[in-house]
Amino acid sequence: MTVETVLNNARIVLADEIVEGSIVLRDGLIAGIDAGAARSGEDMGGDFIIPGLVELHTDHLEAHYAPRPKVRWNPIAAVLAHDAQVATAGITTVLDALRVGMDDDADMNSADMRKLADAIEDSVHQDRLRADHFIHLRCEVSAPDCLAAFAHFDGDDRIKLASLMDHAPGQRQFVDLETYAYYYQRKLKLTDREFQQFCEKRMAESATNSGANRAFIAAACHQRGIVLASHDDATTGHVDEAIEQGVRVAEFPTTKEAAKASKTAGLGVLMGAPNVMRGASHSGNVSARTLAGEGLLDILSSDYIPFSLIQSAFFLGDVVDGISLPQAVAMVSKNPAEAVGLADRGVIEQGRRADLVRVRLDDHVPVVRTVWRQGRRVA
Repeated sequence: MTVETVLNNARIVLADEIVEGSIVLRDGLIAGIDAGAARSGEDMGGDFIIPGLVELHTDHLEAHYAPRPKVRWNPIAAVLAHDAQVATAGITTVLDALRVGMDDDADMNSADMRKLADAIEDSVHQDRLRADHFIHLRCEVSAPDCLAAFAHFDGDDRIKLASLMDHAPGQRQFVDLETYAYYYQRKLKLTDREFQQFCEKRMAESATNSGANRAFIAAACHQRGIVLASHDDATTGHVDEAIEQGVRVAEFPTTKEAAKASKTAGLGVLMGAPNVMRGASHSGNVSARTLAGEGLLDILSSDYIPFSLIQSAFFLGDVVDGISLPQAVAMVSKNPAEAVGLADRGVIEQGRRADLVRVRLDDHVPVVRTVWRQGRRVA
């Protein structure tokens, strides 16, 4: 039985322009786009219709599963709560980031990550979810248990992306040890001497483990068809290493130098939407607005605030000259979808999936009014 929906009187954000008109949804796909008024259909009242957002790196699921230290929630309930939040923020495709390799300060372990992955996959199979969920493995290559934790995901076909990261002090995200101290010493309530020992241990683990773990995971991901991302590259040397290992996405480069080298090499440069909204990195690194202004930004991620993704799409053009709404929307839909090989979504175009979001601006804040995934209303 054919299921058809017509969305009329909308401002439709296409890949390179905004068209006032209507969209026909049929059997989960976009069947037509017409300028001007349609004779029938659901009146959108002049609201924007944009592609469903595609989120590549959100750490938000873990907070639902472990909302307090030593507290664990039912993993399926945690996935459902997370799913409801991302869907109502306009995200129709999400890569849930799960940690591979635990630091000393981690409240969770690799068994917790496998429980969450199982809950995601079971919920996908049982059709419980509003958004389309995949998995992103955040591989802490300096951690001694990184490869053992990675083995928990052998043969898992929901994995679309794996990022290679090293949060040891004195490099990448935390070149400035004062910033590292503010982030970790306060969090772990360490004395100065304890913090020094903590840093020395982290740096020694990085020196021992990072190179071999990075190479092993890169090779395994290529063999399995998993897209690779580098994380927090700071120098051209970091970028050269990423290129050599077949990385396709540069996540959160910390300097303009690294972002420019990544862009030149054809990597998709990903930055945080919270960085766009705040105007600065919370770690004191390069501003996403600066990169956008110089043509060095391709993809945005909500990172730790799901709603920041749609906020940044409607805000970026206001603070960076030369960026149109279609260009900003592409950073949260088309570009991330293409980066991980999801060619069936991310653009409002005939034949693509009918993953759509109806948005109205209210005092410069995007209000998500309706969300469709494959033509079915999910929020």
